[in-house]
Amino acid sequence: EFMPLTNKKYALIFGNEVEGVSDFAMQYCDTCLEIPQFGTKHSLNVAVSAGIVAWDYMSKVIKNLT
Repeated sequence: EFMPLTNKKYALIFGNEVEGVSDFAMQYCDTCLEIPQFGTKHSLNVAVSAGIVAWDYMSKVIKNLT
């Protein structure tokens, strides 16, 4: 449901599979997103997660520009 604004800058922070993002980093975050998962998998590799988020972010930014 996240919809990025085209005139705003974003920093993306990814956590590891076990501990996630530290409480220290979380205190500086405005929003926390979760990638929905189905089936028996309980975590995603950080590279896969970054790819999913980058694709979703860019597809929404491009859609907003057109």
